Amino acid sequence: MGALLKPRYREEASFEEVLAEHPDFPRLVALKIDVQRRGVLYTERAQAAVDPDIHQLRSPYIFGSRDGAIKPLPESLLLRDGSTILVDPTPADQDPYVVDYQDGQFVLLDYGKVLDTVELWPKPTYYDKHTSTGLPMSHIVSARPQRLNVFQSSFCYFWAENEGCKFCDIVNHTKQQREELGVPSRLRPADVKETIAEAIREPGRFTNICLTAGSVTKGHEIFDQEVEFYIELLQAIGENFSTRRFPSQLISSAFNERQLRRLHEETGLSSYTSDLEVLNERLFNWICPGKARLVGYKEWRERLVRAVDIFGRGNVGTGLVGGVETAQPLGFKSEKDALEATLAEAEYLAERGVTTVYIVWVPRPQSVFAGQKAPSLDYYIRLARGLQDLRSKYGLSVDFDDYRRCGNHPDSDLARVA
Repeated sequence: MGALLKPRYREEASFEEVLAEHPDFPRLVALKIDVQRRGVLYTERAQAAVDPDIHQLRSPYIFGSRDGAIKPLPESLLLRDGSTILVDPTPADQDPYVVDYQDGQFVLLDYGKVLDTVELWPKPTYYDKHTSTGLPMSHIVSARPQRLNVFQSSFCYFWAENEGCKFCDIVNHTKQQREELGVPSRLRPADVKETIAEAIREPGRFTNICLTAGSVTKGHEIFDQEVEFYIELLQAIGENFSTRRFPSQLISSAFNERQLRRLHEETGLSSYTSDLEVLNERLFNWICPGKARLVGYKEWRERLVRAVDIFGRGNVGTGLVGGVETAQPLGFKSEKDALEATLAEAEYLAERGVTTVYIVWVPRPQSVFAGQKAPSLDYYIRLARGLQDLRSKYGLSVDFDDYRRCGNHPDSDLARVA
């Protein structure tokens, strides 16, 4: 523990120093960003205080952790305002924040200084149950504090041609989950329906259902098979609800208008997201080679715009791996240039009714970009403010990606206080 508490010797400004440059930026949102950016390490004392009967331990997830391991550690953290942090266990040599247990509460430390108290995610009751086919329900639907995640499959077909996105570790990580935990490679709609039914029995806990997986390029037209899979799942989930539509988000490939109309008309889906990942055509071509070759940056972007006519303004979004635009050797060398370019493209989308949110880029050990370094906290604060300012300017909501339904987007946390 003592090695973790040594004074800070690095070029990067401290959390307090950066926050002093942004006095009107909410402190807890900035803290959330920096914890996501740097990761966390749990002390032995913190691990001993974890109660697996009440605390949610790490469950099957579509992306891996920074330590490249699957361990029975806490799923993640809550700040004292209820904000969700999605953060990975991180090796000590990567300069993480430290989670300790002091005086009956979990605290967040930065080089020995207590910055704030935190709580661990509460475990949902359905995590202790099994489907009628004998599978752990936690392997079928994973939970965030107020959202249910359905990861339809564990493979992305862009990887089949060695054209996976360079920041992504989905195929390597989910293979690890299958081998070590027995997580199914593809979900059966009946198991998903049964698990959702059990989960929503917990009063007031969950506000949204999110479906996502890797891209499936097969079909008469590209992505037709992926659309069929999602329709089958959404229809099964919809049988748990009495209303035509239910609170739901699909994060998927960039579907054409015919495919999108099928999803809208044949299921109860409420909102649609397709991630461009990086808002720059040159970098998109480098970072997302499969997406670039089979669809292309401009067509992916325009499919998002056309989706607004089907799902409605504010119900269509795209996600960015915020900071990956600075990946080297081809990324922006200047954070200023990266920010200007990203916000200019985000405004193009906002003008046309598409919401943009970001997650903090984590260079994962099983990805092509392993070992790279994410941008500064200052950069992420400016990016969060810029994206929220665009939503305010163009009257866009972010309900399906807000602090309750998702919790992974620091910029959407600002909508809570705007």
